[in-house]
Amino acid sequence: MKSTSALSLIAGAVALAAVTGFAALNEPSGGSTAEARTATRLPVERTSLLCPAPGLSDLSETAYTAFTPSGGSGGSATAGAAELLSSAKDDEASTDDKSDDKDKKDKDKKSKSEKDKADKPVVSLKEPGKPATGKASGADSPALIGTATGRLAPGWTAQQTTTIEAGDGRGLLGISCTVPDTDFWFPAASTAKSREDYVHLTNPDDTAAVADIELYGPDGSLKSDVGEGITVPAGSGVRVLISTLTSKAADDVTVHVTTRTGRVGAAVRAADDETGSDWLTASAEPAGTVVLPGIPADASSVRLVAFAPGDDDADLGIKLLGKTGAVTPAGHEELHVKSHMTAGMDLKDITRGEAGSLMLVPSEKGRATPVVAALRVVRGKGDKQEVAYIPATAPVGARATVADNRSKGSVLSLTAPGAAATVKVTASAGSGGGTPVSKTYKIAAGTTTAVTPPMPTSLKGTYALTVETQSGGPVHAARTLTETVNGIQMFTVQTMPDDRGTVEVPAARQDLSVLDD
Repeated sequence: MKSTSALSLIAGAVALAAVTGFAALNEPSGGSTAEARTATRLPVERTSLLCPAPGLSDLSETAYTAFTPSGGSGGSATAGAAELLSSAKDDEASTDDKSDDKDKKDKDKKSKSEKDKADKPVVSLKEPGKPATGKASGADSPALIGTATGRLAPGWTAQQTTTIEAGDGRGLLGISCTVPDTDFWFPAASTAKSREDYVHLTNPDDTAAVADIELYGPDGSLKSDVGEGITVPAGSGVRVLISTLTSKAADDVTVHVTTRTGRVGAAVRAADDETGSDWLTASAEPAGTVVLPGIPADASSVRLVAFAPGDDDADLGIKLLGKTGAVTPAGHEELHVKSHMTAGMDLKDITRGEAGSLMLVPSEKGRATPVVAALRVVRGKGDKQEVAYIPATAPVGARATVADNRSKGSVLSLTAPGAAATVKVTASAGSGGGTPVSKTYKIAAGTTTAVTPPMPTSLKGTYALTVETQSGGPVHAARTLTETVNGIQMFTVQTMPDDRGTVEVPAARQDLSVLDD
């Protein structure tokens, strides 16, 4: 008779990795590294995405696009499904008495119509390689909670694009829907009087999550008790106006969201009286060197905001990676970031007519202090200004995808901060029809290549762009989407980190199927 306990252990670890993307199978004490076998990469079999409530304007129109690249199933036996469903309607979190029994009861009561609406998908993806779309209108549109399984899970992505033509918060607001997590950093938020920035928290699970929001300004922590212990009900979202969490107005604020229990999707909706609004997504994890790709060529103003979450100050050298190479901007050579304090620097029109990317590196070799960072980018002048945000982002890795590209208005930025690299860019079939096309790009070391991306033949509807690293060093990417509304070039920028479509699973040290009792 064969032993089943060891087999079950390995099978469980493989299943966990394939579903969640996280698993570890440790060797017994005393095991030799030389005996360990090479790990195997397997496709994930389940992916979750969360799209925040689109906004607060009755004038808003929101388009949703979901997409899974072809060829990512890895032989998955299940056909799978991928749907974005409405959450319960978002509530604005109270910053007064969160323990009020009546408020809790009101939040727990969900009307039958809301529950019925949540059961009907806003977007339902049927097959890899072809985007699926959906729409929503008005200020009452809730957050969306999505799950993809089987062959639709590896590389599944969703884009939420909202157009607000006029009024408070006007703009083109774009966000790649986020995966749930427990820790998020948002540099470039603000509590200034001209700003109205909300943190949106969405809970995908069947039990309530509890989150804390910490704020850090130029002088350190902005003390507040009301940012602690914020309850996010199961399957629901809440939004928090960050200026209500502190009495101090600051132009540059770093928002830190963590959860005590559960997990959430988090994003900041930043709105300015003069420049409109857009989504600020989380910065990549703190690192000594960070890359912020995709500054438009015609940027009229660029502001850098950085934060050092550790106990050490950070001295950062600033590099602009342009078409022909890396340069140090005159007058903006370095940025000093004190521990637990937010630092900002106005880089003005740093690109000067040439698209580029920013890289922050340690000023001294061997003294790399981890930081998070983001850019506030403005195009236009006067009453025709429009804003977007670019957070530091991880490399494309094996593959990254962004959805909701149109026949006009898309620009793809590819940056090789270290060694030269080659990538393949594939334009998918259109949501309404069209034939996919691919093109290869070579990016020289230390440069940014900004291109009008390939477009599917006979395009109908919107399409997705997938970037795959073919050779060379790491590549960072971003997509800029532009739409002219009432004479204003409204725009939004989405960074493109690795889609985490596969996960590394450790191999067994020996074939346990041949072991007998």
